[in-house]
Amino acid sequence: MTELLAKRPFGARRLSLEQHSLDTEQAAAQLFATGTRWHRSWRRFFRIPDAEAHRLLPNLQVAGLLHDLGKANAEFQAMVQPGRRPAGKQTLRHEHISALVLALPAVREWLARSPVVDVDVVTAAVLSHHLKASDQEEHRWGDPRTGRSTLALHLEHPEVQRILERVAVAAQLEGPPPSLPPGAWSLGPPWADARGQGLRHAVQLGRSIRHDHARRSLLLATKAGLIVADTVASGLVRTGVPITAWIDEVAHAPALTPADVADKIVAPRTAQIERRMGRPFVSHRFQDLAAEQGPRALLLAGCGAGKTLAAWQWAQAQLATHEAGRVIFLYPTRGTATEGFRDYVGWAPEAEAALMHGTARYELEAMRENPPEPLAGKQLGLDEASERLYALGFWPRRFFSATVDRFLAFMEHDYGSLCLLPALADSVVVLDEVHSYDRRMFENLQAFLQAFDVPVLCMTATLPPDRRGALEELGLRTFPAAEHREQLHDLEQQEARPRYRVQRVAGSDEARAQVVAAYREGARVLWVVNTVDRCQRAADALAAALGHDVLVYHSRFRLSDRQAAHAHTVAAFQQTERAALAITTQVCEMSLDLDADVLVTELAPVTSLVQRLGRSNRSPSRPAAFRSRVLWYAPAQGLPYVRPELEAGLSFLGELEGREVSQQQLCEALERHAPQGPRARDAARFLDAGYYATPGSLREQDEHTTPVVLDDDLDAVLEEQRQGKPIDGYVLPVPHRCATDRSAEPRAAALPRYLGLAPGRCYERRRGFIAPARGTGEG
Repeated sequence: MTELLAKRPFGARRLSLEQHSLDTEQAAAQLFATGTRWHRSWRRFFRIPDAEAHRLLPNLQVAGLLHDLGKANAEFQAMVQPGRRPAGKQTLRHEHISALVLALPAVREWLARSPVVDVDVVTAAVLSHHLKASDQEEHRWGDPRTGRSTLALHLEHPEVQRILERVAVAAQLEGPPPSLPPGAWSLGPPWADARGQGLRHAVQLGRSIRHDHARRSLLLATKAGLIVADTVASGLVRTGVPITAWIDEVAHAPALTPADVADKIVAPRTAQIERRMGRPFVSHRFQDLAAEQGPRALLLAGCGAGKTLAAWQWAQAQLATHEAGRVIFLYPTRGTATEGFRDYVGWAPEAEAALMHGTARYELEAMRENPPEPLAGKQLGLDEASERLYALGFWPRRFFSATVDRFLAFMEHDYGSLCLLPALADSVVVLDEVHSYDRRMFENLQAFLQAFDVPVLCMTATLPPDRRGALEELGLRTFPAAEHREQLHDLEQQEARPRYRVQRVAGSDEARAQVVAAYREGARVLWVVNTVDRCQRAADALAAALGHDVLVYHSRFRLSDRQAAHAHTVAAFQQTERAALAITTQVCEMSLDLDADVLVTELAPVTSLVQRLGRSNRSPSRPAAFRSRVLWYAPAQGLPYVRPELEAGLSFLGELEGREVSQQQLCEALERHAPQGPRARDAARFLDAGYYATPGSLREQDEHTTPVVLDDDLDAVLEEQRQGKPIDGYVLPVPHRCATDRSAEPRAAALPRYLGLAPGRCYERRRGFIAPARGTGEG
């Protein structure tokens, strides 16, 4: 074999194994070149001590040279030959072979002589760079995946020998590299011995990094750095973009300055506020003080306090003392991320602003048709070349509004998130609505804050005491604290102002009667229930009582219809001239900026109740004497919440019953009544995996719903796919039991594998998907 291929040829271009190995080494060396900001930010992010800093690049370069050595095998080479079709599973994954070569005694002893290379760090990075390496049954290192017990190798090939010679240079080794075993891999020696030794070394490394934090830092930085360098080398070669020029332009662009944030985000946003309010904008002392809270802060303030603008001012202050190239706002939902982009990030020049979440492309295309003020006249999204680079295409952006998953899912070995890690390390980060994180997300947040060094501001209106304490233990300074209060008269006055009058009603029937009466009196009424099924039933009953339809908003709409429901609901509550009525599930707690006169809610967990109350009497322009009416009742069924959560909510509302309540009193009651949750573990797969890597989930898995398209929409979906357009507008979640067997519809084979089918007859545009057999549903 005259040439070893690294990949299947693309067009007339052939990429040899040797060239791809050299490209990956070059990408690593240039991305994290000593003296550059990315080198400094990568070191700082991973907390690599100064004494170990000189080892980062050599380990990355050696890993880059060796990561694909295992592609020098007969099955892989046959697979990538032009015109050949894949012949099923390969006996061994190529990165498993690469790591087995590194476990050979002669190779390990050779690399161990290097003054800068940690053999286990390099082996771990090589073995795990495709996130399919484990010591368990699936992806178990060295286990053949077929019935074959031998595999022809080409380790004596001249390309392999030249790669090893280049390794010697990068590792600062003298003398020739060792000879590699000729012939085939088999279940016998020397490969069985190498595997046994490798598994033992993996155990030893796992024990070592539990107490040797400097070694763990080097390991994590190398594992992530190899994935990034390999992605750059693989992605750019397919686009024809020169690696060196692209890296210089993207990775080594000038740092952001406070003036950049002021001029590109804060000034145009405050000018918009001035136009809307008809008077000059003056920042609150609360916002000015928030900017002074240092690189780790927890901002706690009620709805309408101006937290988002305070966060941008905090980002400005961080850039005055912290070298960084990006500002990243992370939100818990796609809806809140889109709003963050629409209100703030979108003001930045189009080449610098990014919206990142699972349906961002669809959202951006929808915005083109009716652009909000910050986006008027701008071309949104990525150009064609950048889109082909996937996550790397976002590296040039400077201001991000994204879901938490897009950037923090690297903690659970998400590949796209790992590819964004250099941007995250080179940033200041704001995490909004942290109260809404499920237990798994909060565990990952704690682990992130514990392990990595990057300026972080967490913020929310409400936070249970146990979570607040956990964040404070990790070094976040809570603001406002007691010492700030005397300087924050306007915030104190706002939060101490009575806003709500709380009253219990007997049940849903009495609640409906009160809703109808309030609506007929001209009030804007918001009714929040805990399940989609009850939301739909209540909407039907209200429509029958009023003689006309009502607004409905929940999660079980097609995305296109959900966007419309969102917009109509917000518009109904922004005007004050006429009555409005909407019934929603808990989706309103974060993604809807509403200001109701009357709020009706089912009993719910304490944090949810605080968020729901925040959807009423929200505007500071209301008369001081106004109080929103808050009516609540206990539903017949508690699901989807568990009994301790509802009992805490009951005691919380019991304390507020019959009183005029301020936002401050809500927060004080929350501290008394929020249940103490189990202490979250500061753990994540990325931190603990050692030699291995397999993907997990940043969030707790949704066990109740599955994403589908309606069978009525199938033709339209397939046509959109054919034209390369996003199909997100047709997608909706439905209960598992409502998804049909897509194997019965041959055309469904063209759909993405994660999508199921559901019967269109169960869907109404104004009500969403109506489960045939009414169950407990999901919000």
